[in-house]
Amino acid sequence: MRAILIDDEQLPLMYLKKVLENKIDGVEVVGVYQDPIQAYENIKTDSPDVIFIDIHMPEMNGLEMAERIQGAFQNIEIVFVTGDDRHALEAFDLYAFDYIMKPLQIERLKKTVERLQRRLDNHQTNSKENKVENTLLYTFNQLKYQRAGCEPEIFKWRTTKVQELFAYMFHHRGKIVDRETLIEMLWPDFGIERGAKQLYTAIYHIRQTIKKAGIPSISISSVNNLYGGYIMHIEDILVDTNEWETKLNKLTPPKNDNIHEHEIVFSEYKGDYLGDYDYLWAEGERERLRRLWLNHGLILSRFYRDTENIQAAIKVNQRIQQMYPDKEESYFELMRLYASINSSTAVEEQYRLLRSVLKQEYDSLPSFNITNWYEKWKSKSYS
Repeated sequence: MRAILIDDEQLPLMYLKKVLENKIDGVEVVGVYQDPIQAYENIKTDSPDVIFIDIHMPEMNGLEMAERIQGAFQNIEIVFVTGDDRHALEAFDLYAFDYIMKPLQIERLKKTVERLQRRLDNHQTNSKENKVENTLLYTFNQLKYQRAGCEPEIFKWRTTKVQELFAYMFHHRGKIVDRETLIEMLWPDFGIERGAKQLYTAIYHIRQTIKKAGIPSISISSVNNLYGGYIMHIEDILVDTNEWETKLNKLTPPKNDNIHEHEIVFSEYKGDYLGDYDYLWAEGERERLRRLWLNHGLILSRFYRDTENIQAAIKVNQRIQQMYPDKEESYFELMRLYASINSSTAVEEQYRLLRSVLKQEYDSLPSFNITNWYEKWKSKSYS
């Protein structure tokens, strides 16, 4: 394995290099640095598998360095080598594959290298197995992912906060989200310093979950702008809501020769965007996609009604009603469709259901237009 060593003190740095090169098999030291900034700039050139780094250094400490590395280079492992155990457990929880205390013990270092080699071997195996294009990310209802040739899987998040952070970053993918916004949203009572620690930990767990899921085409990078923040990048990822909307926009007005395509697009809408989660920030996109689908259903229903395919129109509106039982439009449309085939009982049932839903959900009555239509229909039907 290829290793970079970073420590602002020269003696422990040279000793670690000597031990790794002469006492432990399988390690090639490709870079030795006392300046962490220079080390970071050379990571691409050195192409390390692992970085051994001290925690306490001037200019940029080991925690900050590790956070930047994790953001830019997901497959590089971090091992902290430190003489101060006060931050060792925190560092390990945040970023590290392992941490080793100074003064260095050779046997302890050997065990770390052995574990590292097993991890790297697993990475190589997984990368070959998971090197597939067009992973599908599900955002209708529940967050799931599906690699080619596999069944859909649910992300295994460490906490609900980590899950929401991933969802929010995905929602704003390709855009910088500043740290204070994320802290205020997820840890409003923690303050900036405590909230930042929670945020760093959550970002780390997202990266680990993505890595375990075998989706290297999703990455989160830190951005050191005026406020500091993060940006999520995705490559070779298909998103179900995006794919659905693209198909919808490509449809031409329904005709007999393309109605099957309309039916497929209508059926592929599976529910609300992130509908299984009560994220207020997602409501705008949720409502936008919902309205697109409802309008498409209305277009389909009118086509079937105009071509006298009443049963098909009824099925469309029953699906809408099943998906969104509080939408008046489907009840009214079904009332008119049932009236057109003289199914009085079904008209009455739809009006009764609508009154019941509106009373229970909103403590209100059907709109004037619906009530007025119903009263006129009733007077004609029973006169």
